[in-house]
Amino acid sequence: MTDSEPLLPINSDDIQNGDLKEPPVSFSSNDLDGSSGNLISQFIHLLFVALAWTFDAQLSFINIFSDADPAWHCTSGDSSGASSCFSASTPCNLPPGSWAWDFPAHASMISEWALECASPTVVGLPASAFFAGSLDGGILLATLSDSALGRKNMLLLSCLTMSLAGVLTALAPDVWTYSALRFLCGFGRSTVCTTALILVSETVSGRWRDKVSIIGFLFFTLGFLSLPAIAYVNLASSWRTLYLWTSVPCACYSVLLWFFINESPRWLSVQGANKIDADASKSRSNFSTFKIIWDRKWASQRLIASMIAGFGIGMVYTGMPLNAGNLGTDIYLSTALNAVAEVPSALAALVIVGVTDRRLSVLGFTAACGALNIACVFLETKAWRMAAEVASFFSVCTAFDVLLIYCVELFPTCVRGSAMSLIRLAIVLGGAIAPMLVAVGRRWSFVSFGVFGVVIAFCGLATVCLPETKGRSIRDTMEEEEEEEDCRK
Repeated sequence: MTDSEPLLPINSDDIQNGDLKEPPVSFSSNDLDGSSGNLISQFIHLLFVALAWTFDAQLSFINIFSDADPAWHCTSGDSSGASSCFSASTPCNLPPGSWAWDFPAHASMISEWALECASPTVVGLPASAFFAGSLDGGILLATLSDSALGRKNMLLLSCLTMSLAGVLTALAPDVWTYSALRFLCGFGRSTVCTTALILVSETVSGRWRDKVSIIGFLFFTLGFLSLPAIAYVNLASSWRTLYLWTSVPCACYSVLLWFFINESPRWLSVQGANKIDADASKSRSNFSTFKIIWDRKWASQRLIASMIAGFGIGMVYTGMPLNAGNLGTDIYLSTALNAVAEVPSALAALVIVGVTDRRLSVLGFTAACGALNIACVFLETKAWRMAAEVASFFSVCTAFDVLLIYCVELFPTCVRGSAMSLIRLAIVLGGAIAPMLVAVGRRWSFVSFGVFGVVIAFCGLATVCLPETKGRSIRDTMEEEEEEEDCRK
């Protein structure tokens, strides 16, 4: 497919269920109805697909507020414990009656289930379970968007599972059930962002791909930014209310996906080409794409390097918002500033992918993020620490956005979903480790900020091994990509 394609190169209604007699080779602007109404409907379609990022952001970072360390104060009810109360940094082991929570106990799962004296492992378990579920989901669901389900059905299944698990979380009776449901929610959301990004990218031509890919990042920002507002409105309400506010709209969106979203025309085209050879089609398994990648040295090298970079970026991208409470500043302000930082980072990524090499951009922003994280360890002034933390989060957000666009271009359509799922898997693996570091960082900040800085700086170096993709169109088959690789050499 050429970069002279229109906004939507193929009408997916013309390729139903992959039943294509002969896969199309190229398209021109004459193949598309260029009316303004048609373009508007196409753009609305892209926006609706990208809306999935909003719910993914909300249910990914909801632990910031539902699992927040609740504020408390000393009381005068027990004079014998008054002196020890005022000198204590936590209410753990203080005499009953000498202290009280600032808000109702149901405002946080820590206060509702009396986990103030629990170990960091237990307190951080729900957040880690969520990312562990994303890790397992990334493994088991990785190839389904390339094979059995396709992009549309994979997105539908992921959003529906994520939303239903979120609704059930509001009914959790204890921290163990809560963690199990967070695991299920993470399992469902494991392919949301990558599938939505691929579906959007494969629906447009090369000249539009960079621009529309940013839409998902902006919707993710919208979801992230809405969390402090939702939490503030429900400040004295149960933490369970937060899950209902975010999960119920996601469930409604999942139903609408079935009726209003079209399948990727590129995926339908590749599926139609595969059906030409009946024997090849029968021997094709859901996990055959893994073998296709590993059998080719250039593909496996790209995948490993991308996963290493994704691991470091995922750890910091997930850990920084969760670590906002360790700055010693207002958690609502810190979270809001982090969410706002995603807006300029998405716009910066839009500019960067248009004018600068992807490889150099990821390398530069990961290095800057590492330096700023380490600076947070040594800065003593709260305002400067917050400034460094927000700047660090801006850097990792930009690196994250550019990396995802970069990885879409590194792999052809036939294995793109599988490759992106594995890269997302590495991102989630880093994210699964982050909550534990954040929990320990409540006592020793260097454990969180320091480790974040070192890991992302070193992992970012892996992008040096990747080829540059700026200015080239995405390929559909491994053979086309190998021809490009041979020409590059």
